[in-house]
Amino acid sequence: MIAAGLMEPSGLIEQGGPLVWVLLGLAFVGAVCVVERLFFFHRARINVGDLLTGLSHHIRRRAFAEALHEAARAPGPVARVAHAALLRYYLPRADLRDVVQEAGQMEVPRIEKNIRAILGAALLAPLVGMLGTLVGMLETFQKVSEQGGFTGPAELSAGVFMALITSVIGLTVAVPLYLFYLYFLSRAKRLVHRLERAGIEMVHLIADAREEEEFAPFRGETTGHKKLVKPKKDPVK
Repeated sequence: MIAAGLMEPSGLIEQGGPLVWVLLGLAFVGAVCVVERLFFFHRARINVGDLLTGLSHHIRRRAFAEALHEAARAPGPVARVAHAALLRYYLPRADLRDVVQEAGQMEVPRIEKNIRAILGAALLAPLVGMLGTLVGMLETFQKVSEQGGFTGPAELSAGVFMALITSVIGLTVAVPLYLFYLYFLSRAKRLVHRLERAGIEMVHLIADAREEEEFAPFRGETTGHKKLVKPKKDPVK
């Protein structure tokens, strides 16, 4: 009967003590961060190849205004890096590379936002749970000593059960949060990698189109290599 009452949510919170509220707070913070990251990565899910292929059609026609408009409409960090490069399309190749690198560095904190908070909640939850268990065990043995060691098995087991509540809640909070942390960390690394590659592609596309050099089409295009031939000047007589 005691165990059945304690297994109810209200019983767990009441018998677990104030540290249960700390664990619930960590669970709430972790859940908010998880939802925010899920929404962010959902919005960032665009086909980078399709985006750059569409931009390359405008860039190779030197229609930078249309490319800028298309990059501004697309969501996600890759589109923002492309937009930053198109805003400075007139810069030399080296300076344009610096612009892309700076824009990518500005996107990294947005990509990694709240991931460390999820890890922090996942690491703190079992520690808080263990602390609650130790405090509960101390209180249980203190009651045993006050009664001169004459404590029935039922009372002792109930005290140990209540002491273990916080550890159970702590692990229940920590395990899913840590799994979400690993998932978001992997997504963030892949997105940063795509961001860097897209930035390099944008630099080459813009610089080659502006300088009218020979260049190969972006991956995924079906057109062959295109070479722009400059007209020969008449020799000076």
